[in-house]
Amino acid sequence: MEEIRICPEHGYYRGEECKCGFRGSVILEKERVERLGRFISGLLRHFPDRFKLEMDKNGWVEFDKLVKVVKRRYKWANQWLIKAVIYSDEKGRYELKDGKIRARYGHSVDVELSDYPEAKEEVLYYGTSEEEAIRLLEIGIKPVNQRYVHLSTTLEKGEEIARLRTDDPIILKVDVKMAKKYGVKFLKVNKDIVLAEEIPPECIIDVIKK
Repeated sequence: MEEIRICPEHGYYRGEECKCGFRGSVILEKERVERLGRFISGLLRHFPDRFKLEMDKNGWVEFDKLVKVVKRRYKWANQWLIKAVIYSDEKGRYELKDGKIRARYGHSVDVELSDYPEAKEEVLYYGTSEEEAIRLLEIGIKPVNQRYVHLSTTLEKGEEIARLRTDDPIILKVDVKMAKKYGVKFLKVNKDIVLAEEIPPECIIDVIKK
């Protein structure tokens, strides 16, 4: 986890140096970035009800209400530090607009996310281990501890995800057009990630060993 700094031209960024070469002052230390990030992620993905944070069907909560909950947990936090965590997140985990905020993906709570656009990719990728791949080829890809299956838009991203779980990644290639004939809906949340409720085994058309 890296500290957060601010650049007068490009705003919040993580690390020592902005992409333009500017070395800004630290506004949030590493430890606080991690603590604040974990709590915000938990509120928006896993346990909003525990803190009486009202969430609509598409995962949105009022930003001001989230700020109040966070400040009760961390007295040093404020809306600007929360925005620093959100805007500097390089994986695009969060979306903030019109006074509301949500996690783009990773939910375990029951959300629909039906306001995301339909994915236009013809193929998608799912990174896993060799042992797990054998099972998925039989039963299909289903969410585990999450509301949706998370698919990658590129082979490289699929491998990156797989390497978080194993040193010998297997990438499953998914035929999107075929899956749509089975009634599967694909939601594009950012350039790297597409969500689906599950993928039938018939729609896994290739197994790539990296």
